[in-house]
Amino acid sequence: MTASRSRTRSSGAGTDGSSRTIGVGIIGLSARGGWAARAHLPALASLPCYEVRAVSASTPESARLAADKYGIPAACRDHEELVSRSDVDLVVVTVKVPSHFELVAAALRAGKAVLCEWPLGTDLDEAQLLAMIAGYRGVPGFVGLQARSAPVIRFVRDLIADGAIGEVLSTTVLGSGDQWGPTVDPRVTYLLDRENGATLLTIPFAHTVDALCHCLGEFTELVATTAVRRAQVLATGIAEPVPMTAEDQVAVTGVLEGGAVAAIHFRGGRSAGTNLLWEINGTEGDIVLRGDTGHLQYARLELLMTERARGALVPQAVPARYHAVSGDLNRHAYNVAQAYALLASGSGELPTFADGVVRHRMIAAIQRSAAGGHKEAY
Repeated sequence: MTASRSRTRSSGAGTDGSSRTIGVGIIGLSARGGWAARAHLPALASLPCYEVRAVSASTPESARLAADKYGIPAACRDHEELVSRSDVDLVVVTVKVPSHFELVAAALRAGKAVLCEWPLGTDLDEAQLLAMIAGYRGVPGFVGLQARSAPVIRFVRDLIADGAIGEVLSTTVLGSGDQWGPTVDPRVTYLLDRENGATLLTIPFAHTVDALCHCLGEFTELVATTAVRRAQVLATGIAEPVPMTAEDQVAVTGVLEGGAVAAIHFRGGRSAGTNLLWEINGTEGDIVLRGDTGHLQYARLELLMTERARGALVPQAVPARYHAVSGDLNRHAYNVAQAYALLASGSGELPTFADGVVRHRMIAAIQRSAAGGHKEAY
């Protein structure tokens, strides 16, 4: 992203559907790279209705380096300065999960719309409180569950709703988490600590199951089994093994609204075999999604569907109308850009804090079920 593109101003739709430029302030952008630079900046640059106007980081110096590198007009000394700026309409929070609550709450108190990376909080309590604050303040709050904004997922949702495979009987997902395997990058060892709220369960599993529930309906009941099969992993370049308390095996079965049976298994690391397979089986046919990673939110996906009732699986192209953004975007930025486009359109399709609470509630139910060995509803 060049400096000139980050400062581009042109008409577009505001977060309320109005025609205006949306001023963005990013909390957590680093000159050294990271998710905000890899995903959010290219996504925003692809949409002329957005302008990145301010940035804050862990220190004022880090903010200045990021602003200089990416051509952003204002480097703020801290998040409080950023959320108080009159030219910032939307605050984007892209930091580690344990800091989400403090930063999102500050933006809401300042009356600013917020897009917070998923998970919304470290647990259900934090997510519910943030949703309450947003509601009390009357401020829009959106959560980065961008898998449901992916063109292929929106297309699948419509196929299901239109009865393309009849009544859904069951669905099965097998996925790999990339992280939480035998080795870990030292920069992300915080993912190994269950208490930080950024785990196999809350990230790849949750992103994927959110898309599943968006297409097929929520679970009415579930039973979960989780395990830590690797209590220690190797951090690259570090001699001593690092403890891991986050589950590296998550298996959930249950019943969805409408009666379909669901079975989902996520495992840490990568597999030499299947890293993402999602099947939806109906009375009149099947839909299959195959991907190269269990992170559905940025996986490269192949969509197949039976050509006729019980016929052979045939690759399906996603119609152009589902692509809110076109152009050459990297895999991490593409669905984030789709989400920003939906936000700017005012269509109401982007997941809100209330949607985030539903997913956090599901995660809490999974944790209770796994701890107690019993069926849970949420």
